[in-house]
Amino acid sequence: MFALGLLRGTTVVVLAVTGTTVVHAAEASRSLPHAHPIIVEQALVKHVDALEVDSSLNLTKVVNLTLDKLPDRVWLSALEEEASALRNKSESWLAGSANAELAFQEATSGTLHYVDARLQVPLWNLGQKNAQHSVAKEAETDALSQADAVKLRVAGLVRGALWNIALAKLMHEQAQIEYQVTEALLEKVQRRVELGDLPRADYLLAQTELLQKRSVLTQAEAELMHTRKRYTSITQLTKIPSDFLEKLTPAKEIKQNHPSLVALNTQIERKQAELNALQLVGSGQTLLSVGINSDESSDPRSNKTQSFNIGVVMPFGGDAHLAPQVSAINVAMTKLMAEKAQLLRDLDQAHHEAEHNLEVNAAELEIANELRLVAEEHLKLTQLSFSAGEINLMDLLKIQARTQQAVLNAKQRSLMQQRDIALYNQAVGVLP
Repeated sequence: MFALGLLRGTTVVVLAVTGTTVVHAAEASRSLPHAHPIIVEQALVKHVDALEVDSSLNLTKVVNLTLDKLPDRVWLSALEEEASALRNKSESWLAGSANAELAFQEATSGTLHYVDARLQVPLWNLGQKNAQHSVAKEAETDALSQADAVKLRVAGLVRGALWNIALAKLMHEQAQIEYQVTEALLEKVQRRVELGDLPRADYLLAQTELLQKRSVLTQAEAELMHTRKRYTSITQLTKIPSDFLEKLTPAKEIKQNHPSLVALNTQIERKQAELNALQLVGSGQTLLSVGINSDESSDPRSNKTQSFNIGVVMPFGGDAHLAPQVSAINVAMTKLMAEKAQLLRDLDQAHHEAEHNLEVNAAELEIANELRLVAEEHLKLTQLSFSAGEINLMDLLKIQARTQQAVLNAKQRSLMQQRDIALYNQAVGVLP
């Protein structure tokens, strides 16, 4: 038994195929009341990659489940931890670690004792704390935007995998139908050969055609298995949503809130914030020094005093040492700007192609439907002519093959139109 979901308009239709008979979903449900929607075939090849149709799943859930198992999740978590660390640093009262110094001095005579204790704390330079706070804020924004960009990338992979399965299902279903039609024709030809109505050469011709259809069915089955495996590799799931159709977004152009564009913009803004904070470091941090001195001994030369002192250490002349760090940030920021310029070109091209495909497939679908109607009518007449002995088997097979291709093209165009809606949404940055 083989259960196959086909997208027709906005409805998922399930066909059950048993042996060589195609049964509609309603009839299949009556004959198989306890059947589960598991895509498992009695395949021509033993290798089967099974997927279970889960009506509780949708595109959004599949993308989120895929994100949870994505290797990039570790990197995204690290970005969040980095942003938290930068936030803690910006909220600190000190610009760095404090230093404590304790010195003890004793004369060789053993009668003089000096104790010197000192504490040094780095202070924020003017405006530096606010600049560091801006770095932390940009890091938090960057972490969020990178997560959205990764989600969009995953959505693109999932969308592609799902629609590849849908197209492969369609090809497999059509190959199976064609095989069954050819099998029925072979039986009819065999009876007429036995009655002496047709030469044995026609039986061999029909048998050859059936073997060719079996080969096509085997290849379609293999491609269906490949698309399923790619889906499970991407999502790490063995379940697939029953409906993943999307509505076409009204967006007509690439906007500034496109997740990929936002992700690059936040990276650039973060680098700019880092540059501002680094420039405010200047030659280094100003140090506040606080200390006490103790001179307690029995020696007559001792002052026998305790003193308190405070001082400020001002760094200067460090521009040459700061310049390499400034240059490194400038290089990274310039590279990001170049990537942004290239991304804008890529997004514009992807949008144009997605928009063009929608228009072309809409026109092609109309033509394909008309061709299917004409081809089906022609085939009916040809079958009557063959039954009446007016045309030979070769002509029937040619017209039958042409009709089957017309039917397949019409089905494909209908499915591709729905797929192109998903690809257009992906191009303009719509998250599921």
